[in-house]
Amino acid sequence: MKVLFADSAHPSLKENLIRAGVHCVEPDWDRATALKNIYQYDGIVIRSRFKFDCEMIDAARNAKFIARVGAGMENIDVAYAQQKGIACLSAPEGNRDAVAEHALGMLLALTNNLLKADAEVRQGKWIREPNRGWEISGKTIGIIGLGNNGSALARLLKGFNCRILAYDPYLERSSDDSVNLCSMDTVFEQADVVSLHVPLNEETHYLVNEHWLSRFRKKIWFINTARGKCVDTLALLDALDQDKVKGAALDVLEFEALSFENTETQSHVFQRLVQHPRVVLSPHIAGWTFESNEKMAQILSERIIAIVFPETKNT
Repeated sequence: MKVLFADSAHPSLKENLIRAGVHCVEPDWDRATALKNIYQYDGIVIRSRFKFDCEMIDAARNAKFIARVGAGMENIDVAYAQQKGIACLSAPEGNRDAVAEHALGMLLALTNNLLKADAEVRQGKWIREPNRGWEISGKTIGIIGLGNNGSALARLLKGFNCRILAYDPYLERSSDDSVNLCSMDTVFEQADVVSLHVPLNEETHYLVNEHWLSRFRKKIWFINTARGKCVDTLALLDALDQDKVKGAALDVLEFEALSFENTETQSHVFQRLVQHPRVVLSPHIAGWTFESNEKMAQILSERIIAIVFPETKNT
């Protein structure tokens, strides 16, 4: 069994596979080289370096699995891979706590003007009244997508004495009695804060657009730790300038490259975004903690070994 590591991962992932008897190879390939050579491997471990479209999946004709070190699977044509008998694995449980903590941190930074106040104090300015903050207690938080990350955020918010609403069209009920599963209309009507936790697909591309933002009855704080292309950045900026959105915290941007390792910074929309005083930004690191890196490796290694050596499942 030969497994190709097309991307970096926590060392324990490779160590666990080697210990189980898997031969792991970690070449530094570009897409063209991968297309020529990937047929030699029984499995592939990736993050976001390559897009596993039909062409790449056809080239990986001997693969039994594609394992992504992360949660989202938008860079893999999962349906086509499954048609070819290739299992698609991920580890969304591994970084859910990290994403939830980051989203909460961004919310606290927004509602308490922490970045603005910090910058002012460093300039010798001691400005109190314009930096008066808002408490989470008593607010209504709308979570869009109650999967691993959304549920983890809801658990953290329970200690803040706030009301938690959640919209997820794929759930009939919430497993947490403190979370009110509701319609999107209810979120539009009642939410003070909205946090996005959805995968990127055709249904969610530009989910947050001018029409969507215009439907909120209250001025909201908006947080996105999901995927950048779920949000029309220009529409969000217009909503901020029109005071329909009080503040926005974005860990992900629609301008990111496929690998998430860099961002297109030249567009006028990006420049307008980074200059906005009521926006908090981070470089796609919500799920990027030391702990989540190791947890995802552990989860993936167990799932890969279960496919490679199915007889070990019940031993």
